[in-house]
Amino acid sequence: MSRSARSPLLLAGLLAAAGTAHFAAPRQFDHIVPRSLPGSPRSWTYASGAAELALAAGLALPRTRKAAALAAAAFFVGVFPANVKMAVDWRHRPAPQRAAALGRLPLQVPLVLWARGVAKNAGHTGNAGNTGGRA
Repeated sequence: MSRSARSPLLLAGLLAAAGTAHFAAPRQFDHIVPRSLPGSPRSWTYASGAAELALAAGLALPRTRKAAALAAAAFFVGVFPANVKMAVDWRHRPAPQRAAALGRLPLQVPLVLWARGVAKNAGHTGNAGNTGGRA
């Protein structure tokens, strides 16, 4: 399988793992939900987990891959405020935790670019996900 054929599946796997984590250990995500959002943090934790699982499913299917990849890029931008909140809230924690929180901020950029690249390449595949000789 070519790198371009693996890329959407790897992104789908990342989103599926993150989405599953939102349900398996929701408490860690509740704390980074911005206070300005209406409703309970747990509702947002579950909603974002469900969104990640839906995006993963969409990325796994060639027919919905382009739309799901574009939606994933938007999702990565949309969850950035939670990462900012985490960095602010963790600013007085020990150095390794502070570094992890700060390190999440620039990671959003490659995730957005990865999703956009998957969307761009989705237009070059056939209905069955065959690259037709293009990688």
